[in-house]
Amino acid sequence: MFKGKCIIFSAPSGSGKTTLVKYLLNQKELNLSFSISATTRQRRDGEVQGKDYFFKTKSDFKKLINNSEFLEHEEVYDDVFYGTLESEVIKQLETQNVIFDIDVIGGIRLKEYFKNNALSIFVKAPSVKELKKRLSSRNKDSNESIETRIQKAQKEIEKESKFDLSIINDDLDLAKKESLDAVQNFLSK
Repeated sequence: MFKGKCIIFSAPSGSGKTTLVKYLLNQKELNLSFSISATTRQRRDGEVQGKDYFFKTKSDFKKLINNSEFLEHEEVYDDVFYGTLESEVIKQLETQNVIFDIDVIGGIRLKEYFKNNALSIFVKAPSVKELKKRLSSRNKDSNESIETRIQKAQKEIEKESKFDLSIINDDLDLAKKESLDAVQNFLSK
C-alpha cells in the first residue's frame, strides 16, 4: 500500500518525545519525514507555519473535519484542536518513512489506521513529579496550564498499554538509544 512506514511517538506533555523525535529525524539512514500537525492553538515564538504546524482558525479546522480530511483529530485542550492531515501523510509515505510527534489519543488512532505499517511508542517521564518539574522549567506555560497538563498526563498514562513499546525518558542518552534501536528494528522488517 505504501512505500514508507509510520513511527508514532506519543507521550504526556513534557515527557521528552519531541527531543527523541528530533534526534531520530537527524539519523539520515532512517529516511524519516516529519508529520506536521494542524492546530488551532496560538503560534509560539519561533514557530513557522508549515514547518512546525499548519496553524488553522477554528472555522477552517472544522471545515477540514467536515470534509473528512484528517486521519485523526482531537480537541486536546478546551477549544484547542490538533489533527493529522491525510493528504500530507499519504504524500510523504510515497517516498519516505513518516514520524509522528502526537498526543496519546491521536497516537492510538493512527496505530489503528496504519496497523502493522506503524510502530507506536509511548514515552514517559520517570514520575508525575518529574513531569511537573520539566513543564515548569521550560517556562512556556502558565501554572494553570501546567496543572491542566498534569491532570491530562495522569489520564494518558493509563493508555500506555495500547502502544507497541514504552520508553522511560529518565536518562536521555539511553532513551535515544532505545528509540533508535526500536525504529531500526521495525524498519528492517
